[in-house]
Amino acid sequence: MNYNNVLVETKENYAIVTVNRPTKLNALNKETISELHQVFFSLEKDKQIKAIIITGSGEKAFVAGADISEFANFNELQGSELARKGQELLFDFIQNLTTPVIAAVNGFALGGGLELAMASHFRVASLNAKMGLPEVSLGVIPGYGGTQRLPQLVGKGKAMEMIMTAGMISAVEAKEWGLVNYAVELDELLPLCEKLVSKILRNSSTAIAGAIKSVNANFETSVNGFNVEIEQFGKAFATYDFKEGTTAFLEKRKPNFE
Repeated sequence: MNYNNVLVETKENYAIVTVNRPTKLNALNKETISELHQVFFSLEKDKQIKAIIITGSGEKAFVAGADISEFANFNELQGSELARKGQELLFDFIQNLTTPVIAAVNGFALGGGLELAMASHFRVASLNAKMGLPEVSLGVIPGYGGTQRLPQLVGKGKAMEMIMTAGMISAVEAKEWGLVNYAVELDELLPLCEKLVSKILRNSSTAIAGAIKSVNANFETSVNGFNVEIEQFGKAFATYDFKEGTTAFLEKRKPNFE
C-alpha cells in the first residue's frame, strides 16, 4: 500500500518504517497515526517479518511531537477521546506487538514522538537527538502513555523532573538514564539497529513473542507477570522451535528455527 505520511522498506526478514512528514518535523497527526497502525498491523501479520525498525525522515527529527493544530480547540470529551483512540491505535498497539520494534531516534523526539519511541520495545539514539515531554508548557499533559512509560524507564524522580520542567535531555543523558540503549553518531544509527536486528533474527521468533508478552505483563497492575511467564514458558515446550533449539544445542549445531 502507498501511504501519505509513512514509508515502508521491507528487507528479507525485517522492515524499516519511516515517519515521512519532513516539513512538519514528522509530527504526528490523525492521518499519520492511522497509517502507522495500518503499517504495523500488516507487518505483524507478515510471517516473513521478524523485526521492525521505526525512524523519522531527514536528520532533524524522529517525531517532534503531535500536530497541535488538530486539537487546539478540543473540549474535555474530545481530548479524552483523542488520547484513548491514539493509545489503542498506535502506542499500546506497538508495545503489545509480538514482532520486536526498535526505535531509531534520529533527532527531536518530543511529546508524542518520545511516547512513540517509548512504546517501542527498545531505543537507539543518534547523538544529535533531543528527547522530552513538553506538554505542560502548553497547558496539557502527555496523553499517549508518557506519564506511565517514562517512569518505568527512567524512574519516578527523573520522569517527574522531565515532565514538570518540560525540558529536553540529550542522547547521552538518555543513555545514562536508561531511556535509550545506545547513543551513536547519526551515520551509525541505522547500521547499529540493523546489526541488532541481525542478532534478533538468529533466535526463535516464537520464543521472543512469548518473552515480550511476559515482560509487558510486569507493567500491568491487574496481571501477575510471574504467572504469565510460567504460562509462556510452558507454551514454548509445545513449539517446533523448542524442539529444534534444544536438539541443535545437544547436536552442537546452529538451530534452524521455523
